[in-house]
Amino acid sequence: MSFDVGQELAPQTFAINRAKLVAYANASGDQNPIHQNEDFAKSVGLENVIAHGMFTMALAGRYVSDVAKGSEKVREFSARFTKPVVVPADTEVELVISAKVSSVEAGLVKIDITALCNEVKVLGMAKATFSV
Repeated sequence: MSFDVGQELAPQTFAINRAKLVAYANASGDQNPIHQNEDFAKSVGLENVIAHGMFTMALAGRYVSDVAKGSEKVREFSARFTKPVVVPADTEVELVISAKVSSVEAGLVKIDITALCNEVKVLGMAKATFSV
């Protein structure tokens, strides 16, 4: 695939539910109750249970690896957390990741990434560089 500056890359949607949060907590060792216990999450001022920030980043990283056609091609990847991904009980929320090519130079492609959940931007300053 060739890349051109300004090119909009196809979005990818990731479904997130409470079962995935539990699986991620078990795999990562991050058992913070804000990611699993609704009463606790609300008691500390959150709207509801929220996804782990690093889970959100991992899904964005998967998007970048897919666009690059392999994780070994990814040279840089960074983002800031701007809003949490809220995951109510008995439902799935969709995290939609997309990107736009900002630079193509010397065999490297730079992209600006957008991550939205319920049309709310959950990652800011999200960027990646990969080789072609």
